[in-house]
Amino acid sequence: MSSVVQLPKTMRSVMCHGPWDYRLEEVATPQADAGEVVIKVQMCGVCASDMKCYTGAPLFWGDEHRKPYVDGPVIAGHEFIGEVVQLGAGAAEKFGLELGDIAISEQIVPCWNCRYCLTGKYWLCQVHNIYGFQHVVHGGMAEYMKFPARSLIHKVPKDISSANAAMIEPLSCSIHAVQRGEIEFGDVVVIAGAGTLGLGMVGAARLKNPGLLISVDLVDNRLEIAKKLGADIAINPSQEDAVQCVLDLTEGYGCDVYIEATGHPSAVEQGLQMIRKAGTFVEFSVMREPVTVDWTIIGDTKELNIHGAHLGPHAYPLAIDYIHRGLIDVSHIVTHQLPLDEYVKAFDMVQEAQNSIKVQLLP
Repeated sequence: MSSVVQLPKTMRSVMCHGPWDYRLEEVATPQADAGEVVIKVQMCGVCASDMKCYTGAPLFWGDEHRKPYVDGPVIAGHEFIGEVVQLGAGAAEKFGLELGDIAISEQIVPCWNCRYCLTGKYWLCQVHNIYGFQHVVHGGMAEYMKFPARSLIHKVPKDISSANAAMIEPLSCSIHAVQRGEIEFGDVVVIAGAGTLGLGMVGAARLKNPGLLISVDLVDNRLEIAKKLGADIAINPSQEDAVQCVLDLTEGYGCDVYIEATGHPSAVEQGLQMIRKAGTFVEFSVMREPVTVDWTIIGDTKELNIHGAHLGPHAYPLAIDYIHRGLIDVSHIVTHQLPLDEYVKAFDMVQEAQNSIKVQLLP
């Protein structure tokens, strides 16, 4: 059975054509075929990875070492939330949705056929379609967007504000990174970076009840928000020696868990210096350029556990629940909301990263 609602023939969207070449365009409104869902977008956040794509990072556009990841033109945006306005045949039963529900799709749309998908690691899908980067899965910086039949879709309580609901995607990533840290009671945990993801990690790590939770960032107002979300101590490396502070707090041993969420190479070196022997280092960031470190520290010197963290697998229900119950107050993180046609201003605010944290666009 399909649920068909007449939608406008065209809609506004922010279309990515190339580095520094994003355009506000009128495009055809998506329609739901069998198994598909169309939402009216209520809010879409601007992610740091969107900015790296916008500014031409090789990770997205390729270089002599890698193929381009972006396949455009494509509507940008993967931090979206919206109202279900169209359900293709079978979609209502498959996803447990009705018209008028609020829904979100996980940021990756798995192929379900590769080795990773077939062994349950769908977030590592070899095809790796993520909304907003390949035209087969257009993103949420538009008035409407479509979730393909192979999507992972979650229903969201209607009493969560659209601003907070658009934080489900980044918070799910934060939760997964914290899970990868394998935090134990009493651990000293350092989270480097107090942007959207780092602050979400502070909130998630607080629920793990570590012995000491430390936030490190160069911007004081972000550190103040980190304290509101549960950080015991805030350190600004531009004002004090962060490595020495952590060593002093741990009788010279170093932290048990270090989670890197700055996206800056210096934070990797910082973490290797401040983590204890046999500690757990979680690397989350999407780096603009390759990062080089002394691997002897990782092996012979400290025998570290190095864990990567990618996307937010199995964490969406947790993120929805924690936001809904107020266990992680993401409203502290959302600082600005702009209309869709001011997307360049929004991008500039995120790029400057001074007076804003999470900037969102309203279609």
